[in-house]
Amino acid sequence: MLRLEKRPVPSKAWTIATPLLAVLATMVAGGILFAILGKDPVEAIRTIFWDPLFSEQFAAYSRPQLLVKAGPLILIAIGLSFGFRAGIWNIGAEGQYIMGAIAGGAVGLAFYPTAGWYIFPLMVVAGAAGGWAWAMIPAILRTRFNTNEILVSLLLVYVAEHILSAMSFGLLRNPEGHGFPGSRNFKEYDSVSNTELIANSGMHWGVVAAFIAVIFAYVIMTRHILGYQITLAGQSPRAAKFGGVNPNRLIVLCLGASGVLAGLAGVFEVTGPAGQLTTDFNQGYGFTAIIVAFLGRLHPVGILLAGLLMALTYIGGDLAQLMMGLPKPAIQAFQGMLLFFLLALDVLTNFRIRFKKSEAA
Repeated sequence: MLRLEKRPVPSKAWTIATPLLAVLATMVAGGILFAILGKDPVEAIRTIFWDPLFSEQFAAYSRPQLLVKAGPLILIAIGLSFGFRAGIWNIGAEGQYIMGAIAGGAVGLAFYPTAGWYIFPLMVVAGAAGGWAWAMIPAILRTRFNTNEILVSLLLVYVAEHILSAMSFGLLRNPEGHGFPGSRNFKEYDSVSNTELIANSGMHWGVVAAFIAVIFAYVIMTRHILGYQITLAGQSPRAAKFGGVNPNRLIVLCLGASGVLAGLAGVFEVTGPAGQLTTDFNQGYGFTAIIVAFLGRLHPVGILLAGLLMALTYIGGDLAQLMMGLPKPAIQAFQGMLLFFLLALDVLTNFRIRFKKSEAA
Protein backbone atom coordinates (compact mmCIF):
# COMPACT_ATOMS: atom_id res chain seq x y z
CA MET A 1 0.00 0.00 0.00
CA LEU A 2 1.09 3.53 -0.68
CA ARG A 3 0.71 6.32 1.84
CA LEU A 4 1.90 9.90 2.21
CA GLU A 5 4.06 10.72 5.20
CA LYS A 6 4.50 14.38 6.14
CA ARG A 7 8.08 15.60 6.04
CA PRO A 8 9.50 17.34 9.15
CA VAL A 9 10.52 20.26 6.91
CA PRO A 10 9.76 20.92 3.21
CA SER A 11 12.25 19.30 0.85
CA LYS A 12 14.51 21.85 -0.86
CA ALA A 13 15.40 19.35 -3.57
CA TRP A 14 11.74 18.77 -4.48
CA THR A 15 11.07 22.51 -4.32
CA ILE A 16 13.60 23.00 -7.11
CA ALA A 17 12.74 19.84 -9.05
CA THR A 18 8.95 20.19 -9.03
CA PRO A 19 8.67 22.98 -11.67
CA LEU A 20 11.06 21.12 -14.00
CA LEU A 21 9.16 17.85 -13.60
CA ALA A 22 5.86 19.69 -14.11
CA VAL A 23 7.12 21.04 -17.45
CA LEU A 24 8.22 17.56 -18.55
CA ALA A 25 4.92 16.00 -17.45
CA THR A 26 3.05 18.71 -19.34
CA MET A 27 5.00 17.91 -22.49
CA VAL A 28 4.16 14.21 -22.19
CA ALA A 29 0.47 14.75 -21.41
CA GLY A 30 0.24 17.47 -24.05
CA GLY A 31 1.79 15.12 -26.61
CA ILE A 32 -0.85 12.51 -25.79
CA LEU A 33 -3.58 15.16 -26.19
CA PHE A 34 -2.20 16.25 -29.58
CA ALA A 35 -1.94 12.61 -30.71
CA ILE A 36 -5.62 12.07 -29.81
CA LEU A 37 -6.42 15.08 -32.02
CA GLY A 38 -4.60 13.38 -34.88
CA LYS A 39 -1.45 15.52 -34.83
CA ASP A 40 2.17 14.45 -34.58
CA PRO A 41 2.97 14.98 -30.86
CA VAL A 42 6.73 15.38 -31.39
CA GLU A 43 6.19 17.96 -34.11
CA ALA A 44 3.65 19.82 -31.94
CA ILE A 45 5.99 20.02 -28.93
CA ARG A 46 8.86 21.10 -31.19
CA THR A 47 6.67 23.78 -32.78
CA ILE A 48 5.67 25.17 -29.38
CA PHE A 49 9.01 25.12 -27.58
CA TRP A 50 11.74 25.04 -30.24
CA ASP A 51 10.66 26.78 -33.44
CA PRO A 52 9.86 30.22 -31.93
CA LEU A 53 13.46 30.53 -30.71
CA PHE A 54 15.61 28.58 -33.15
CA SER A 55 13.74 28.18 -36.43
CA GLU A 56 15.21 30.36 -39.20
CA GLN A 57 11.73 30.80 -40.63
CA PHE A 58 10.05 32.11 -37.47
CA ALA A 59 12.72 33.20 -34.96
CA ALA A 60 13.19 36.71 -36.36
CA TYR A 61 9.56 37.50 -35.53
CA SER A 62 9.07 35.26 -32.49
CA ARG A 63 12.07 36.28 -30.40
CA PRO A 64 10.96 39.93 -29.93
CA GLN A 65 7.46 38.69 -29.19
CA LEU A 66 8.85 36.71 -26.26
CA LEU A 67 9.43 39.93 -24.30
CA VAL A 68 6.14 41.41 -25.49
CA LYS A 69 4.17 38.46 -24.10
CA ALA A 70 6.32 37.97 -20.99
CA GLY A 71 6.16 41.60 -19.82
CA PRO A 72 2.54 41.69 -18.55
CA LEU A 73 2.74 38.12 -17.23
CA ILE A 74 5.80 38.89 -15.10
CA LEU A 75 4.42 42.23 -13.92
CA ILE A 76 1.10 40.76 -12.79
CA ALA A 77 2.67 37.60 -11.30
CA ILE A 78 5.09 39.64 -9.17
CA GLY A 79 2.14 41.50 -7.66
CA LEU A 80 0.23 38.28 -7.03
CA SER A 81 3.24 36.65 -5.37
CA PHE A 82 3.17 39.12 -2.47
CA GLY A 83 -0.36 38.12 -1.54
CA PHE A 84 0.08 34.41 -2.24
CA ARG A 85 3.12 34.31 0.07
CA ALA A 86 1.01 35.90 2.81
CA GLY A 87 -1.98 33.61 2.25
CA ILE A 88 -4.01 36.37 0.57
CA TRP A 89 -5.56 34.99 -2.60
CA ASN A 90 -6.18 37.59 -5.27
CA ILE A 91 -7.71 35.67 -8.19
CA GLY A 92 -9.04 38.80 -9.88
CA ALA A 93 -5.89 40.31 -11.38
CA GLU A 94 -7.54 40.09 -14.80
CA GLY A 95 -10.15 42.62 -13.66
CA GLN A 96 -7.47 44.92 -12.23
CA TYR A 97 -5.57 44.62 -15.51
CA ILE A 98 -8.69 45.66 -17.45
CA MET A 99 -9.50 48.58 -15.16
CA GLY A 100 -5.91 49.83 -15.35
CA ALA A 101 -6.13 49.83 -19.13
CA ILE A 102 -9.47 51.66 -19.07
CA ALA A 103 -8.27 54.32 -16.58
CA GLY A 104 -4.98 54.91 -18.39
CA GLY A 105 -6.59 54.86 -21.82
CA ALA A 106 -9.29 57.31 -20.74
CA VAL A 107 -6.66 59.83 -19.60
CA GLY A 108 -4.83 59.57 -22.92
CA LEU A 109 -8.01 59.98 -24.94
CA ALA A 110 -9.06 62.97 -22.81
CA PHE A 111 -5.97 64.85 -24.06
CA TYR A 112 -6.48 63.90 -27.72
CA PRO A 113 -5.17 65.45 -30.00
CA THR A 114 -2.93 67.50 -27.65
CA ALA A 115 0.75 66.60 -27.81
CA GLY A 116 2.92 66.64 -24.68
CA TRP A 117 5.60 64.57 -22.95
CA TYR A 118 3.58 64.57 -19.73
CA ILE A 119 0.55 62.70 -21.13
CA PHE A 120 2.06 59.21 -21.11
CA PRO A 121 3.33 59.48 -17.50
CA LEU A 122 -0.15 60.64 -16.47
CA MET A 123 -1.64 57.59 -18.19
CA VAL A 124 0.77 55.31 -16.33
CA VAL A 125 -0.22 56.88 -13.00
CA ALA A 126 -3.92 56.60 -13.89
CA GLY A 127 -3.49 52.94 -14.91
CA ALA A 128 -1.80 52.10 -11.62
CA ALA A 129 -4.53 53.96 -9.73
CA GLY A 130 -7.26 52.13 -11.64
CA GLY A 131 -5.83 48.72 -10.84
CA TRP A 132 -5.26 49.72 -7.21
CA ALA A 133 -8.81 51.02 -6.77
CA TRP A 134 -10.30 47.80 -8.20
CA ALA A 135 -8.14 45.72 -5.84
CA MET A 136 -9.24 47.80 -2.88
CA ILE A 137 -12.81 46.53 -3.21
CA PRO A 138 -11.98 42.96 -2.08
CA ALA A 139 -9.40 44.39 0.36
CA ILE A 140 -11.95 46.60 2.14
CA LEU A 141 -14.63 43.92 2.11
CA ARG A 142 -12.16 41.42 3.59
CA THR A 143 -10.87 43.74 6.33
CA ARG A 144 -14.25 45.26 7.28
CA PHE A 145 -16.69 42.40 6.72
CA ASN A 146 -14.41 39.35 6.56
CA THR A 147 -15.62 38.37 3.09
CA ASN A 148 -13.72 35.87 0.96
CA GLU A 149 -11.28 37.76 -1.27
CA ILE A 150 -11.13 34.82 -3.70
CA LEU A 151 -14.82 35.05 -4.61
CA VAL A 152 -15.00 38.86 -4.56
CA SER A 153 -11.90 39.42 -6.70
CA LEU A 154 -12.93 36.71 -9.18
CA LEU A 155 -16.49 38.03 -9.59
CA LEU A 156 -15.14 41.54 -10.10
CA VAL A 157 -13.38 40.28 -13.23
CA TYR A 158 -16.75 39.84 -14.93
CA VAL A 159 -17.87 43.29 -13.77
CA ALA A 160 -14.69 44.75 -15.28
CA GLU A 161 -15.36 42.95 -18.56
CA HIS A 162 -18.85 44.50 -18.74
CA ILE A 163 -17.36 47.93 -18.02
CA LEU A 164 -14.83 47.35 -20.81
CA SER A 165 -17.63 46.46 -23.20
CA ALA A 166 -19.65 49.52 -22.16
CA MET A 167 -16.63 51.80 -22.68
CA SER A 168 -15.84 50.25 -26.07
CA PHE A 169 -19.39 50.86 -27.26
CA GLY A 170 -19.87 54.14 -25.38
CA LEU A 171 -17.70 56.81 -23.79
CA LEU A 172 -14.36 55.70 -25.22
CA ARG A 173 -15.53 54.61 -28.66
CA ASN A 174 -13.68 56.14 -31.58
CA PRO A 175 -15.98 58.84 -33.04
CA GLU A 176 -14.30 58.27 -36.41
CA GLY A 177 -14.65 54.49 -36.21
CA HIS A 178 -17.85 54.29 -38.29
CA GLY A 179 -19.81 52.83 -35.38
CA PHE A 180 -17.47 49.92 -34.68
CA PRO A 181 -16.67 49.29 -30.99
CA GLY A 182 -13.25 50.26 -29.72
CA SER A 183 -11.25 53.35 -28.89
CA ARG A 184 -8.88 55.32 -31.07
CA ASN A 185 -5.65 53.56 -31.98
CA PHE A 186 -3.03 54.66 -29.46
CA LYS A 187 -0.24 53.68 -31.85
CA GLU A 188 -1.29 56.54 -34.13
CA TYR A 189 -1.12 59.07 -31.27
CA ASP A 190 2.58 59.74 -30.69
CA SER A 191 2.21 61.27 -27.22
CA VAL A 192 0.69 58.08 -25.76
CA SER A 193 2.20 55.36 -27.94
CA ASN A 194 4.25 52.79 -26.04
CA THR A 195 6.61 51.96 -28.90
CA GLU A 196 9.70 49.76 -28.85
CA LEU A 197 12.67 51.37 -27.12
CA ILE A 198 15.08 49.31 -29.25
CA ALA A 199 13.97 48.44 -32.78
CA ASN A 200 12.97 44.79 -33.36
CA SER A 201 13.72 43.82 -29.75
CA GLY A 202 10.22 43.73 -28.25
CA MET A 203 11.51 45.95 -25.44
CA HIS A 204 8.98 48.62 -24.42
CA TRP A 205 8.23 50.43 -21.16
CA GLY A 206 6.07 47.57 -19.92
CA VAL A 207 8.99 45.15 -20.20
CA VAL A 208 11.25 47.64 -18.42
CA ALA A 209 8.66 47.95 -15.64
CA ALA A 210 8.54 44.15 -15.34
CA PHE A 211 12.31 43.93 -14.84
CA ILE A 212 12.20 46.75 -12.29
CA ALA A 213 9.37 44.95 -10.46
CA VAL A 214 11.48 41.77 -10.29
CA ILE A 215 14.40 43.66 -8.72
CA PHE A 216 12.11 45.57 -6.34
CA ALA A 217 10.31 42.39 -5.23
CA TYR A 218 13.62 40.60 -4.67
CA VAL A 219 14.86 43.41 -2.42
CA ILE A 220 11.57 43.55 -0.51
CA MET A 221 11.39 39.80 0.04
CA THR A 222 15.05 39.31 1.02
CA ARG A 223 16.19 42.62 2.55
CA HIS A 224 13.15 44.35 4.04
CA ILE A 225 11.06 43.78 7.16
CA LEU A 226 7.91 43.78 5.03
CA GLY A 227 9.15 40.68 3.18
CA TYR A 228 9.73 38.95 6.52
CA GLN A 229 6.22 39.86 7.69
CA ILE A 230 4.68 38.58 4.44
CA THR A 231 6.51 35.25 4.70
CA LEU A 232 5.69 34.88 8.40
CA ALA A 233 2.00 35.63 7.83
CA GLY A 234 1.85 32.97 5.13
CA GLN A 235 3.64 30.30 7.13
CA SER A 236 2.11 30.96 10.55
CA PRO A 237 -0.65 33.59 10.85
CA ARG A 238 -0.87 33.06 14.61
CA ALA A 239 2.86 33.62 15.08
CA ALA A 240 2.65 36.69 12.83
CA LYS A 241 0.03 38.26 15.13
CA PHE A 242 2.22 37.64 18.16
CA GLY A 243 5.11 39.16 16.20
CA GLY A 244 3.24 42.44 15.80
CA VAL A 245 2.05 41.97 12.22
CA ASN A 246 -1.21 43.77 11.51
CA PRO A 247 -3.17 41.33 9.29
CA ASN A 248 -5.56 43.97 7.93
CA ARG A 249 -2.68 46.25 6.99
CA LEU A 250 -0.97 43.35 5.25
CA ILE A 251 -4.13 42.50 3.28
CA VAL A 252 -4.44 46.09 2.05
CA LEU A 253 -0.74 46.30 1.14
CA CYS A 254 -0.63 42.98 -0.72
CA LEU A 255 -3.88 43.44 -2.63
CA GLY A 256 -2.93 47.06 -3.35
CA ALA A 257 0.48 46.05 -4.73
CA SER A 258 -1.02 43.39 -6.98
CA GLY A 259 -3.65 45.86 -8.20
CA VAL A 260 -1.04 48.51 -9.00
CA LEU A 261 1.15 46.12 -10.99
CA ALA A 262 -1.82 44.59 -12.82
CA GLY A 263 -3.06 48.09 -13.67
CA LEU A 264 0.38 49.02 -14.98
CA ALA A 265 0.41 45.90 -17.14
CA GLY A 266 -2.97 46.95 -18.55
CA VAL A 267 -1.97 50.49 -19.48
CA PHE A 268 1.35 49.40 -21.00
CA GLU A 269 -0.46 46.75 -23.03
CA VAL A 270 -3.22 49.01 -24.33
CA THR A 271 -0.76 51.71 -25.41
CA GLY A 272 1.67 49.20 -26.89
CA PRO A 273 1.01 45.73 -28.32
CA ALA A 274 -2.81 45.87 -28.19
CA GLY A 275 -3.03 49.46 -29.45
CA GLN A 276 -6.63 50.14 -28.49
CA LEU A 277 -9.39 49.32 -26.04
CA THR A 278 -11.81 46.82 -27.56
CA THR A 279 -14.33 44.33 -26.26
CA ASP A 280 -11.73 41.54 -26.57
CA PHE A 281 -8.78 43.52 -25.21
CA ASN A 282 -8.20 41.18 -22.26
CA GLN A 283 -6.14 38.13 -23.22
CA GLY A 284 -6.39 36.24 -19.95
CA TYR A 285 -3.02 37.49 -18.71
CA GLY A 286 -4.40 37.94 -15.20
CA PHE A 287 -5.34 34.27 -14.94
CA THR A 288 -2.21 32.96 -16.69
CA ALA A 289 -0.09 35.01 -14.28
CA ILE A 290 -1.35 32.75 -11.47
CA ILE A 291 0.36 29.82 -13.21
CA VAL A 292 3.50 31.94 -13.69
CA ALA A 293 3.57 32.90 -10.00
CA PHE A 294 3.35 29.28 -8.78
CA LEU A 295 5.65 27.92 -11.48
CA GLY A 296 8.22 30.47 -10.33
CA ARG A 297 7.78 29.30 -6.71
CA LEU A 298 6.60 32.81 -5.77
CA HIS A 299 10.24 33.94 -6.07
CA PRO A 300 10.99 37.03 -8.22
CA VAL A 301 13.76 35.36 -10.24
CA GLY A 302 11.69 32.21 -10.65
CA ILE A 303 8.74 34.31 -11.85
CA LEU A 304 10.99 36.00 -14.41
CA LEU A 305 11.99 32.62 -15.87
CA ALA A 306 8.46 31.22 -15.62
CA GLY A 307 7.07 34.29 -17.39
CA LEU A 308 9.45 33.77 -20.30
CA LEU A 309 8.49 30.09 -20.47
CA MET A 310 4.77 30.84 -20.44
CA ALA A 311 5.27 33.54 -23.08
CA LEU A 312 6.98 30.88 -25.19
CA THR A 313 3.88 28.67 -24.94
CA TYR A 314 1.74 31.62 -26.10
CA ILE A 315 3.92 32.24 -29.15
CA GLY A 316 4.48 28.55 -29.87
CA GLY A 317 0.78 27.87 -29.38
CA ASP A 318 -0.15 30.50 -31.96
CA LEU A 319 2.43 29.00 -34.29
CA ALA A 320 1.04 25.49 -33.77
CA GLN A 321 -2.46 26.73 -34.55
CA LEU A 322 -1.21 28.33 -37.77
CA MET A 323 1.13 25.60 -39.00
CA MET A 324 -0.57 22.44 -37.71
CA GLY A 325 -4.20 23.43 -37.36
CA LEU A 326 -4.32 22.73 -33.64
CA PRO A 327 -7.49 24.18 -32.05
CA LYS A 328 -7.06 27.05 -29.59
CA PRO A 329 -8.84 25.20 -26.72
CA ALA A 330 -6.21 22.44 -27.01
CA ILE A 331 -3.43 25.00 -26.55
CA GLN A 332 -5.25 26.50 -23.57
CA ALA A 333 -5.68 23.02 -22.06
CA PHE A 334 -1.96 22.43 -22.62
CA GLN A 335 -1.13 25.61 -20.68
CA GLY A 336 -3.56 24.65 -17.91
CA MET A 337 -1.87 21.26 -17.56
CA LEU A 338 1.23 23.06 -16.35
CA LEU A 339 -0.53 24.32 -13.22
CA PHE A 340 -2.28 20.99 -12.69
CA PHE A 341 0.98 19.01 -12.73
CA LEU A 342 2.76 21.65 -10.67
CA LEU A 343 0.17 21.43 -7.90
CA ALA A 344 0.05 17.63 -8.09
CA LEU A 345 3.82 17.20 -7.88
CA ASP A 346 4.13 19.91 -5.26
CA VAL A 347 2.66 17.44 -2.75
CA LEU A 348 6.08 15.76 -2.75
CA THR A 349 7.64 18.92 -1.35
CA ASN A 350 5.83 18.45 1.96
CA PHE A 351 5.14 14.71 1.88
CA ARG A 352 7.12 11.59 1.04
CA ILE A 353 5.71 8.39 -0.41
CA ARG A 354 5.97 5.36 1.84
CA PHE A 355 5.22 1.71 1.08
CA LYS A 356 3.29 -0.09 3.78
CA LYS A 357 2.41 -3.75 3.87
CA SER A 358 -1.30 -4.39 4.17
CA GLU A 359 -2.26 -6.03 7.45
CA ALA A 360 -3.99 -9.41 7.41
CA ALA A 361 -7.70 -9.34 8.16
